[in-house]
Amino acid sequence: MPKEYYSTIEAANILRISRKTVFQWARDGKIEALRVGRNFIIPHAAIMEKLGKEVGKEKRAVIEKAIDKAMKDYGKTFKLLGKE
Repeated sequence: MPKEYYSTIEAANILRISRKTVFQWARDGKIEALRVGRNFIIPHAAIMEKLGKEVGKEKRAVIEKAIDKAMKDYGKTFKLLGKE
């Protein structure tokens, strides 16, 4: 069973990048992280998202927005294509 949170060192080993890169991503908001003192802990879901195994909340919202726009702009065309 996976841990709920990982240290920056553990996350770096899983992602096969340096600890410094994980720390920079956490500081810059490129990966979800919680600050603990001067360090960060990384949630399991954030690591899975970076590995491409899961879709995060932000990416899911972007995808849904794109689908809604496509349906608005091309809904009739999709229906016609579906009949073929």
